Amino acid sequence: MQKKVVVLGGGTGMSFLLTGLKDFPVDITAVITVSDNGRSTGKLRREFNMPAVGDIRKVITNLSSIDSNIKEMLEYRFSTTSDLNGHAVGNLILTSLFNITGSLKDSIDSLSKLLDVRHRVLPISEEADLTLMGETVEGDVIEGEEQITESRRKFKRIYYKKEPKVLDEVLYAIEEADLIIFSMGSLYTSILPNIICKEIKNALNDSKAPIMYLCNAMTQPGETDKFSVSDHVKLLNNYLDKRKVDVVIASKTEIDPEIVKIYETEEQKDQVVIDYEELEKLDIDLIESDMLTVIDGVIRHNSLKLSSCIFSYLMRD
Repeated sequence: MQKKVVVLGGGTGMSFLLTGLKDFPVDITAVITVSDNGRSTGKLRREFNMPAVGDIRKVITNLSSIDSNIKEMLEYRFSTTSDLNGHAVGNLILTSLFNITGSLKDSIDSLSKLLDVRHRVLPISEEADLTLMGETVEGDVIEGEEQITESRRKFKRIYYKKEPKVLDEVLYAIEEADLIIFSMGSLYTSILPNIICKEIKNALNDSKAPIMYLCNAMTQPGETDKFSVSDHVKLLNNYLDKRKVDVVIASKTEIDPEIVKIYETEEQKDQVVIDYEELEKLDIDLIESDMLTVIDGVIRHNSLKLSSCIFSYLMRD
């Protein structure tokens, strides 16, 4: 029987991870946050009173085994002067399925079958009105995932306007998991929206599976300026309950200084440093590897190398 892996997250980072992990002999359940209120997703949420589908679309596309042209179609965004402007085709398909079935979970299952997705994709909740909130270190309250990202502020607390009702299937997947992964991606808008839920915290407390964090390669302006690997882990641990992160995967790749300089000056992003002494104090397993690559000037994890590290850890016992 294949090992069961639950991945929690959202956004580009998680989608990129699953591109490689799907080809390993593991049973994946991807749990996706649904509080995004920006761009195409935000428009559809407001018009059709539904959960966010943008991150779900990305994950389904990257887990799919179909022809690349179909994947490109799902990710295609209209550029027009009509109401279609900015909408991704995959978002519209998921919205139509939601209007037919009345369930985001059922809509995902239908699209997954159509696109030959051999793993499970679940929204963390079916609720349409999930709103992410952020309290800054200065005491200001910012409402909305898009607004939190755009503010580039430091936050004292991330929380939901109201406590979400987590899908039973998500809780069951965590209960049955052999490994639980917090994917790379925005800590505040991709990872924390999953683990700040009380039901998720309780499920993690009861789980015997190791909790693994895939550390970001670069910091995020405002939110994680100058963060080291241990700083990322400490932040996650502060939001967790009894269970804490057991293992972290971090990259030790030496990036071309010119590329790093561009990130620092144009995007205000720094490469995340592995601080060995602080990680040792946390009593956490560190897996480090040369796993970053630069594609068209963009720093990315090598999905295959990252997935190999995960699989090796999962099978080492």
